[in-house]
Amino acid sequence: MKTAVVKTAMKVKRSRGERIFAVFNYILLTILAFVCLYPVWHVLMASFSDGNMLARHRGLLFWPEGFSLEAYARTAQNPSIMTGYLNTLFILVIGTFLDVVMTSMGAYFLSRERVMFKKPIMLMITFTMFFGGGMIPFYLTLKDLHLTGTLWGLIFPFLINTHNLIILRSSFQGIPASLIDAAQIDGASHLKILFMVVLPLSKAILAVMVLYYGVGIWNSWFWATAILRKHEMYPLQVVLREILSTNAASMSTDSGGDSFSVGMTIRYATVVVSTFPILCIYPFLQKYFTKGTMVGAVKE
Repeated sequence: MKTAVVKTAMKVKRSRGERIFAVFNYILLTILAFVCLYPVWHVLMASFSDGNMLARHRGLLFWPEGFSLEAYARTAQNPSIMTGYLNTLFILVIGTFLDVVMTSMGAYFLSRERVMFKKPIMLMITFTMFFGGGMIPFYLTLKDLHLTGTLWGLIFPFLINTHNLIILRSSFQGIPASLIDAAQIDGASHLKILFMVVLPLSKAILAVMVLYYGVGIWNSWFWATAILRKHEMYPLQVVLREILSTNAASMSTDSGGDSFSVGMTIRYATVVVSTFPILCIYPFLQKYFTKGTMVGAVKE
């Protein structure tokens, strides 16, 4: 009862300046939310619109201009879409799993106190965040390792991200050393300690790592275009890029026919198809996102 009275008194005591400031914040945050969400809404509504009506539309788009599913039908008829999905899922599942495992092993090694040459090793790892060998030497290395022309070339060279490694290392350092010492007294090896003690206590930061690596793999396209030559091996983002460029070319050469009307909405439909899985998965990991990021950021 007293708590309710105190809260009511605090609300009543808000000054005029505080109320004006609160209203200003609500207005500003509403405008920012609209600016961030409207492009997504525009793409979604445009993908369900009729191409000819959409071409004549001017201004903001809040509802489909003549509801039509023709763009999605044309997109589903493209066999490259399904092939790209399967290739991307292969890279996503295998790549994310290996990325998290290898990053966890590296972070655990660097988080232990009694490690020989720990500081020089950490310095060399951090050095790679600021200086790299360049694209051409990297490509030549992949070629010498016979990783060009295969999907494994998009997985093995990118197993550990330095930024993610440092975040995970900082998180592991926050685990009480007494737990690890107790496991070592019981005869547990370092691998067993990592997978049976450390990782179960780091579910939040692991969810962040899965999100970071998963989104990065899903959106990557550059190295796929550089090392892959067969269209049946292209991931989804490369297929999407080809569809967008092909439809842009057809629209520029045929501005008055069916190619223009459908091609305009196909671009939006392919964007929706390629981003929909990530948008569905993100809400399930979002609750761990802030917590996991802060856990890895507060300890040096």
